[in-house]
Amino acid sequence: MALIRERIEKHYNSVVALRRHFHTYPELSAQEFATQQKIMAELTALGLQPKKIATTGVIADLQGAFPGKTIAIRADMDALELQDECNQSYQSKYPGICHACGHDGHIAMLIGIAKVLVTSKHELAGTVRFLFQPSEERYPGGALAMITAGALTGVDSIIGAHLWQTLRVGTIGVTYGPMMASPDEFTIRIKGKGGHASMPHQTVDALLVGAQIAVALNTIVSRNVDPIEQAVVSLGTFKAGDTFNIIPDTAILHGTVRSFAESMRTLLFNHAEQITAGLCQAAGATFTFEKSLGYPPIINCPAISTIFATAGAEALGKENVLTIPPVMAGEDFSHYLEKVPGAFVFIGSGNPDKGIIYPQHHPKFDLDERALFHGIEVMTRTVLRYLKENN
Repeated sequence: MALIRERIEKHYNSVVALRRHFHTYPELSAQEFATQQKIMAELTALGLQPKKIATTGVIADLQGAFPGKTIAIRADMDALELQDECNQSYQSKYPGICHACGHDGHIAMLIGIAKVLVTSKHELAGTVRFLFQPSEERYPGGALAMITAGALTGVDSIIGAHLWQTLRVGTIGVTYGPMMASPDEFTIRIKGKGGHASMPHQTVDALLVGAQIAVALNTIVSRNVDPIEQAVVSLGTFKAGDTFNIIPDTAILHGTVRSFAESMRTLLFNHAEQITAGLCQAAGATFTFEKSLGYPPIINCPAISTIFATAGAEALGKENVLTIPPVMAGEDFSHYLEKVPGAFVFIGSGNPDKGIIYPQHHPKFDLDERALFHGIEVMTRTVLRYLKENN
């Protein structure tokens, strides 16, 4: 196992250089053409035969010397519409586009894993599939397009990881079931009757009704959900009126619902619509309630999470493998897990000692690049252990 670490160390500087390249030249969802070309060039140089998939994605197989199972590893590729303020030499050269979520590191780590595993080809019993996926940041995501194009054909299991700033570098976060939630949306449009602010009795105040709904929505989780379960109902926008002395006839509320089960999703949406209907009826307003369902929740396979945890203990020490609670953010890796068993983990990338404290999607986001080494080692060991245990 020490040999794995030596092989990673050999390629570490090139992996860091790749991460900085992708950070400097980020591309938005479904526009990752230059990123795709760079990945294909790197994989071709390793003797692999990468192919384009899902327009801007990449797929490549490494077939071992012996027959066995096929495990896929996925990395997402796209950047965010955000101004980069990391103030480093590798700061984005494209105004308003930034790798502020860590996908640049994900790409670099997967190429690093390929570099290490290619040198172990003669020892492999099975096949490793490398999946570079576009468009994770933009719904409906790129996972479905990858699956439709055959990314999971012949695959027995899949793993993935996300560099995670809230975990300190040198640790990983594992769950053995629910990992990330369904990020659903809703929009409430209230129609009342506008009028002069000095004569409110002649109006149906959409702003007031909207405010009552906004307050009432915050009682759904606290009064209808078992405290042991996880659920979120949050409003992000509330728009009503343009002028101080006119009571508006329209109000629009836009928010999100997060859950881990279809029954909970239904409960949250039903209560939100019931609250809206009741308050609008009481005020004499009408409404529309629109919902948009996001990605499914990520539900890890406990057996593969256990392999991840064992590999993490080998790489980082048992004390640095953290069993973490689920998070309410969403990820389209869940689509793969609906098709084949697998697991998704967090690789710690934060480091307050270096000032690396800014969260994902923040203009000053950055990561401790030693996390790339840890991510490569943990996932490489996971792949090798999985193939050994399942062959």
